[in-house]
Amino acid sequence: MGKYCSFFSKVCIVQKNDTKKMYAMKYMNKQKCVERNEVRNVFKELQIMQGLEHPFLVNLWYSFQDEEDMFMVVDLLLGGDLRYHLQQNVRFSEASVKLYICELALALDYLQSKNIIHRDIKPDNILLDEQGHVHITDFNIATLVTKGTKITTVAGTKPYMAPEMFYPRGQICYSYGVDWWSLGVTAYELLRGRRPFHIHSSTAPADIVNVFHTATVTYPPAWSEEMVTLLHKLLNRNPEERFSSLGDIKDFPYLSDINWDAALQKNLIADFLPTKGRLNCDPTFELEEMILESKPLHKKKKRLAKRVKDTGKNNSALNGNLQKHLETVERDFIVFNREKNKQDPNANQETITVVHTKEEDDDGKNNNIQRF
Repeated sequence: MGKYCSFFSKVCIVQKNDTKKMYAMKYMNKQKCVERNEVRNVFKELQIMQGLEHPFLVNLWYSFQDEEDMFMVVDLLLGGDLRYHLQQNVRFSEASVKLYICELALALDYLQSKNIIHRDIKPDNILLDEQGHVHITDFNIATLVTKGTKITTVAGTKPYMAPEMFYPRGQICYSYGVDWWSLGVTAYELLRGRRPFHIHSSTAPADIVNVFHTATVTYPPAWSEEMVTLLHKLLNRNPEERFSSLGDIKDFPYLSDINWDAALQKNLIADFLPTKGRLNCDPTFELEEMILESKPLHKKKKRLAKRVKDTGKNNSALNGNLQKHLETVERDFIVFNREKNKQDPNANQETITVVHTKEEDDDGKNNNIQRF
């Protein structure tokens, strides 16, 4: 199913009643969000995603809430994320990686046109559809670039973060080029099965700076000279000289054979196709969800009815401060319906049926998001 979630959220597959179309639905417990001080991040991600729609993004379709949870309904991509396929020892061909670079360049160009830096491009956050096309997900630490404002906050996953994000404190200032560096690291990893630099989530920032100053990236002789040159351009440690726009990519001779209109329409054939009829993720989570879920979604209606009844007897169920925060969340949450916005302003809110659930609480596998 791939990575749709942040640390404290869960995801399930849902079906819209009228169209029978399938989606992925992420749901986040309000109380947990408040307790972990994550409400602002959730609202920021919602706000960003409501303004985006692109063939190579995981697009938001609906957002709504109930007493317990906030819900985000997004594109369902059944091809799994690229991290999963790397863990299955898939070695991607140059043709595959060339197409991914083109599709991701189109997505990054679109985000740039919307003044957004994703800040966490990596295999974990790139999902495949069943035809093998890539889609960027997880806007949890994305940032909006406002005119005249310098971006200095350090956020990302260390092995994929650009050198300029490790400058001495007070000298950090970066732009869209950090996402293109991450694209270069990701492309290298897909081709080789390991990253170009020996940097891990536990590596100290000072050691990372030393790696960038001393390490030489090695390229296997079997790789084409054109691909090596392209990766050199993406992995340029000087952001001023790095490829960091769609124009740079389009003008590069290696990609002169690309029909960019066909690419945008997903008409270019992917070299790697995920296995159909198979779960392209770790099935352990599926079993854990069925066995361990303490508040299953399909029992929510009965549970909420009981809570209303119990609250009537005892109004001190939640402490006042927490209750105040929860009321603020309820008040400020933005309900969104992309379909309604597109088609009929007078359409009624549609209902969605839960088909399958899967927990993706913090499992230690993806816990290398760094916030400094």
